[in-house]
Amino acid sequence: MVKKLQKSTGEESATKRAASAQLASTVKESAQQIWLAGLGAFSKAQEEGGKVFEALVKEGVGLQRKTQAAAEGKLTEATSRMASMATDLSSKASGQWDKLENIFEERVARALKKLGVPTAKDVEALTARVEELNRSVARMNGGAAPARRAVKTPAAKAPAKAARKRAPAKKAE
Repeated sequence: MVKKLQKSTGEESATKRAASAQLASTVKESAQQIWLAGLGAFSKAQEEGGKVFEALVKEGVGLQRKTQAAAEGKLTEATSRMASMATDLSSKASGQWDKLENIFEERVARALKKLGVPTAKDVEALTARVEELNRSVARMNGGAAPARRAVKTPAAKAPAKAARKRAPAKKAE
């Protein structure tokens, strides 16, 4: 009986070895096929990788151009908005300065009037009146016109006074 068990275990082990060898062979073939498939994929990627890379570069260039165009459009829009805002502010400020200037002129005119300083219109009217009187006097004198004197204005007198103040006084010897 012992011999039968050994024989039967020997047969089983031979079938197990054959099955094991067959499994190893199948695994080896599958690994070989996987390896070859990987090499094929790698080769294909190398061949088409350049094409894919070039396509990606073209797409990137197109996207960059679109982005730049959009950015330039926004920049132009912002620049025009700022220019219009600056123009509006400038015109408003100019209007305010004009109002301020008018107020200042009115107040100065009122102050000069209170002090009794004649206006330009008053001086022109007086000049016209003096000329008219000169003509009347000339007619009364028989046509000889009196000699005209230059009228000194306060503005003409101020530099003369300033020059006299600056000049050193001469000592009597």
